[in-house]
This record gives sequence, C-alpha cells and structure tokens, in this order.
Amino acid sequence: MSKIMKVALLIYGIVTFIFGVPLLFAPGRLLGLFSWEPVDPLMSRLLGAALLGMAWSALRAWRASEQERTILLVEAYATFNLLGAVGLGRHLFSGSYYPFYVWFVFGLLVVFGVIWVVLAVLANKK
Repeated sequence: MSKIMKVALLIYGIVTFIFGVPLLFAPGRLLGLFSWEPVDPLMSRLLGAALLGMAWSALRAWRASEQERTILLVEAYATFNLLGAVGLGRHLFSGSYYPFYVWFVFGLLVVFGVIWVVLAVLANKK
C-alpha cells in the first residue's frame, strides 16, 4: 500500500473519530458549541455512529498490508464524502447565510472526497 494512502487513512480515522464520539454521546453539547440549531439527537447520534464505524474501518485498513483489502473502503469513503458535499452544498449555495463551521465541514467533505477518488483511481491503475 502506498504511503500516501496509509497517511490518508490515518488522518481520516482520526478526524472521523474526533467528530464521531461527541456526535454519538453528546450531540447537543457539541452542536451547541457552534450554535447549530435545531439539534436532532437521533440523526446526530446516527451520524456519530456512522463516523465511528468509518474510523474503525480506517484503522483496520491502515493496518492492512495489501492495498486490495482497502480499495472498497476507499471507494465507500469517496462516495460518502462526495455525496455529503453535494447535500451540504445544496444548502450552502442557496444564497442563505451559513456560519463558518458549516463551510468548514463542507470543505472537509470535498477535500477528503477528492483525496479518496484520486487514491482509488491510482490504486485501480496498478
């Protein structure tokens, strides 16, 4: 597996863990810090669980020695991040005002989505 893919998996695992834990266990507190209202605790916790699942799978992929074992995860990460960016972008580009942190999350989704697509394309060329 390439070093770039290993680094990307490690960073992604850390980021998804950092966001996943508070969304699962204390979504109101985390989102309240950013004045994100209203908070839907059910959907927030579900997103937290999904993020923790991705953190776990990123750790497992990071520890894998063969790239073939990780390519499906990379493709799933690309799908999640790009579709998330499309969904969030639909609101952001509607002309309404959204705080910085919403743009930050959008940026994370776009950046990780592009990274995963590039890594998937490079992995499939080999």
